[in-house]
Amino acid sequence: MSDKKEREPLFSVKNRKLLSTPLNKENPITVQVLGICSALAITVKLEPSVVMALSVVAVMGVSNVVISVLRKAIPPRIRIIVQLTVIASLVVLVDEVLSAFMYDVSKQLSVFVGLIITNCIIMGRLEAFASSNKAWPSFLDGIGNAAGYGWILIVVGFFRELLGSGEVWGYPVMEWIGLYDIGYKDNGLMILPPMALIIVGVIIWIQRAKNRDLIEENQ
Repeated sequence: MSDKKEREPLFSVKNRKLLSTPLNKENPITVQVLGICSALAITVKLEPSVVMALSVVAVMGVSNVVISVLRKAIPPRIRIIVQLTVIASLVVLVDEVLSAFMYDVSKQLSVFVGLIITNCIIMGRLEAFASSNKAWPSFLDGIGNAAGYGWILIVVGFFRELLGSGEVWGYPVMEWIGLYDIGYKDNGLMILPPMALIIVGVIIWIQRAKNRDLIEENQ
């Protein structure tokens, strides 16, 4: 019999939970209340919301792997500096790609791409997980938490653009389905930042109504 420890499957139950729990019961925005600023600022339209979500997925997935691989070589006294350097390098790369291939969206996102560097979700997962776990679980943890952050942005951006501008991804949906013909008017309040917070609040309410254990854990 081999003395070697049997390798854990890549998508074991434990690893799948790293992907699934941040989408719901450990969502970084609705449960941990992190990353709220970008959820309020860049979700007026769906396209920048999707682009920001994908940018965070890319940065978070790669940075978690890098920090995991280097975790034993990083002196504790410069740990945070190294983490910030890794994130900043990836953010600069993402920003350059957006500027080259999606310039209009890059301008809409403005400084918020750069502020990914200080996104507390990314720093939190680097410190809490990647710094003490192997590369594959760290990658899954990063992708899971970034996806949990991203789907909130996408939902908020969808409803704000649809109800505020009558469009989705720039396409005139409300005009196509004929709501303007029966007197529908775009709700200008939806494009103001407070509505993003209200929509996030509605998502939190729905989530906690479906998951009563979240309420019990926070009492």
